[in-house]
Amino acid sequence: MKENNERIVLDVAYQPQERTNTDTRSIMLDVIIALLPAVAVAVWQFGIYPLAVIVISMASAAFFEWGYRKLMKKDNTVGDLSACVTGILLALTLPPTAPLYLPVIGSLFAIVVVKQLYGGIGKNFLNPALAGRAFLLASYAGIMGKYAVPNSLKGVVDGVTMATPLAAIYDADPAIAYYSFKSLFLGTIPGCIGELSALALLIGGVYLLIRKVISWRIPVSFIGTVALLTLIFGKEGFGNAEWMLYNILSGGLMLGAIFMATDYSTSPVTVGGQLLFGFGCGAITVLIRYFGGFPEGVSYAILIMNLCAWAIDKAFHRRQFGVSKEDVAAAKAAAKAAKKAAKEAAQ
Repeated sequence: MKENNERIVLDVAYQPQERTNTDTRSIMLDVIIALLPAVAVAVWQFGIYPLAVIVISMASAAFFEWGYRKLMKKDNTVGDLSACVTGILLALTLPPTAPLYLPVIGSLFAIVVVKQLYGGIGKNFLNPALAGRAFLLASYAGIMGKYAVPNSLKGVVDGVTMATPLAAIYDADPAIAYYSFKSLFLGTIPGCIGELSALALLIGGVYLLIRKVISWRIPVSFIGTVALLTLIFGKEGFGNAEWMLYNILSGGLMLGAIFMATDYSTSPVTVGGQLLFGFGCGAITVLIRYFGGFPEGVSYAILIMNLCAWAIDKAFHRRQFGVSKEDVAAAKAAAKAAKKAAKEAAQ
C-alpha cells in the first residue's frame, strides 16, 4: 500500500498499529547483509567453493519462485528478496563441499513445496530453509554428514574429513582435542557453511537488532535455555561450565537462534509467545542432542516449534484495547447462552 509516494507497512505485532517505511525487501536486504560475516568466514576456511554453493542456492530459489508464480499466473514476488534469503540460509546449513546439485534440490522443496504451495511469503507454517535442510538430510544423509577439514587445520589433521565439534563432544571423538573455545568462537573448525564462527553470527545478530529487524526475545530465550539445561545436567568428563560453552558455541545453535527461529511467518508475534517459543526451541534442542540419534537438534527443534506458533500466539493473544477481563468473560457467557438458546429453539 502506498500513500504520498511513500511505502507504508502495518506492524500488527503490537496494538495500536503503527506506520513504518520498512518493507519486505529492505528487511530481507538487512538479513543478507547480516549473513555476510558468516559467509566471509566460510570462504576464509574453505576457499571459494562454498560461495559457489551459496550463489547457486540463491539463484535456484529465485528461479523456482519466479517459475512457480509464472506458471500459476500470480504476481512476481522475486523482487522482495525473500527467496534469495531462503536460498542463502539453506546453503549455510550445508557442508562446505556439498555437490552443486544439492542446493538446487533443496531450494525446489523449500520454495515450491513449503512456501508457494501454501500461498507464498507470510503464509508458510514452516521455515522453508530448515524444511529444505530436513528434506536433504533425509534424502542424502551420507553427503550431509561429511565435513571437510578447514584450511586452518590442514597439515595438522591427517585426512580430508573430520568430525564437527558437536559430534566430537557427544561421541567422545579424539578430534575434540583440536577444538578450543577460541577456535569455536572464531570459526577455525569443520562444520556447515554458516555455523563456523560464533563471532560472525553474533555480529550479524547485533546488526539485525540495531536495525530492529528482529527482537532479542527468541534468540536470548533459545540460547539461554540451552545454556541453562546443559549447565544443570552436564556430561561426564566435562566441567558443567565447559560443557555448556561447547554446546553454545558449536553446531547450528547461533545460526538457528538468530536467523531461523526469528522468521516472521513461522514464529509468534506476542511478547510472551516469543519467549515461550525460544524456550521450547532450546529445550527440544537439548533433548535431541542428549537422546537423539545424532548430536545436532536445532533444525528439528525449530520446525517442531513452528508447528506450535499459532497455538502459542492464541494463548498469549492480547485483549482488545480498552476491553477488561470482565468484558471478555461477559462476552463469552453471552455467546454461550445465545448458542444454547439457538440449539433449544432448533429442537
